[in-house]
Amino acid sequence: MRHGSAGTRLADIAEEAGLAPASVLYYYPDVRELYTAVFQQGSEQYCEAREAGVAREQSPLAKLRACIHSGVPYPGAAQDASRILYELTPIVLRDEAAAAQYDALIRRQAALYEQILQECEDSGDFRLLLPAPQLARSFVALEDGFGINVLIGAITAEQEEEWLLQYAQSSVTRVERLATASS
Repeated sequence: MRHGSAGTRLADIAEEAGLAPASVLYYYPDVRELYTAVFQQGSEQYCEAREAGVAREQSPLAKLRACIHSGVPYPGAAQDASRILYELTPIVLRDEAAAAQYDALIRRQAALYEQILQECEDSGDFRLLLPAPQLARSFVALEDGFGINVLIGAITAEQEEEWLLQYAQSSVTRVERLATASS
């Protein structure tokens, strides 16, 4: 977090871990392996936190709002988790194992959105304007793009959440129920 993945030296990692640099190399002969392990652990924790937040909600719409909120890098733990994952993204371009973990992270987040969107549609109260898998991947892509903007200060976390909610409103329409009058 202090130096970023590009600026971190082996000595920095060893100091933070309370180890000698040679000890770090014993466990991780290639620093990319260490970054891949950190990415995997960070991805797991990030997804588990999102899934837990959604699981606390009952209605599909409340789940969608919770999922959107959980993907925004608000200051604190959410921002730290997002920053770590963004910092390590360059590793996925150069390491096959990290690329596979990145793909799994994206698929897991999209699966969460897809499940919620399908619940919205299955409730009969909402209609999706695009297929759930396409909307789900779009939500994740928007979160990632906007998230970087939050971390560099170009927009606020509140703006990102509002824009994602607006995207949800434009993608999921409420179905009007026709009341039938009995004669």
